[in-house]
Amino acid sequence: MRTLYPEIEPYDAGLLDVGDGNAIYWETCGNPDGKPVVFLHGGPGGGSSADHRRLFDPARYRIVLFDQRGCGRSTPHASAPEADLAANTSWHLVSDIEKLRDHLAVDTWQVFGGSWGSALALAYAETHPDRVRELVLRGIFTLRQVELDWFYEGGASAIFPDLWQEFLAPVPVEERGHLIRAYSRLLNNPDPAVHGPAAIAWSRWESSTITLLPRADVIARFTEPSYAVAFARIENHYFIHGGWWEEGQLIRDAGRLADIPTVIVQGRYDICTPAMTAWALAKAMPHAELRMIADAGHAFDEPGILDALLEATDRFAS
Repeated sequence: MRTLYPEIEPYDAGLLDVGDGNAIYWETCGNPDGKPVVFLHGGPGGGSSADHRRLFDPARYRIVLFDQRGCGRSTPHASAPEADLAANTSWHLVSDIEKLRDHLAVDTWQVFGGSWGSALALAYAETHPDRVRELVLRGIFTLRQVELDWFYEGGASAIFPDLWQEFLAPVPVEERGHLIRAYSRLLNNPDPAVHGPAAIAWSRWESSTITLLPRADVIARFTEPSYAVAFARIENHYFIHGGWWEEGQLIRDAGRLADIPTVIVQGRYDICTPAMTAWALAKAMPHAELRMIADAGHAFDEPGILDALLEATDRFAS
């Protein structure tokens, strides 16, 4: 079983003004002369972490991490009462990635994305295929209605009925026919007594189900109040709008990526982003390598998933 590369600190970092009153936090680690790779975190709204730096050989990679609009160390933070998400969309984020690439004077780079980050990676690569050297994708999520219905409208309750009851708890009975819409009303209520418990319930549901077995440390991180509010608000905002994509668009347009070496890593028992989407993407990208991990859930650091991700980044490092 592989382990993450040793802990590493950034050699450069900053805030990049991307317009609309937003500034995104970015950092670079590893070898300044190494192969550039950009890490796209999940959520949306999850932010990057120190462990994400450790997915890449620091001797061979110039590792770029950033926090997407509204979360992590980017400003303004979506947990603020006055937070406005109107300028926080998939296409704003695709533009932000290009602005960051230009800011760092990178010509082409490897793009690594997991969960929501896989959707953003696909959107970016389909828009700017000439800037992408390789794709490493994990826990595939494309915001199709069937994916949203599975995890947020009751499908996954067949596996976690106890946890599902906790997810339902903040929602009035008469609004439970459309939970994403109901949560939108709750999360956008200015009263912390309303949006706070809703955000924690939303974030607890996801953090309790993204690993094969529940992990107290993951749940605690997701349910810290400030994190939970930003995470839940941004996710729900994206889901209400279907990612600002046509239904099935990311898989439909995957043919644009035929010249980009791609590895897809998927946990067989991923409840959050079930394997049906990775399978559909792999069918649309016959050149891609699909690694179906037999004994893993969703999280990037599940043992089999971590092995496959490190194998992919090591192989593409040269």
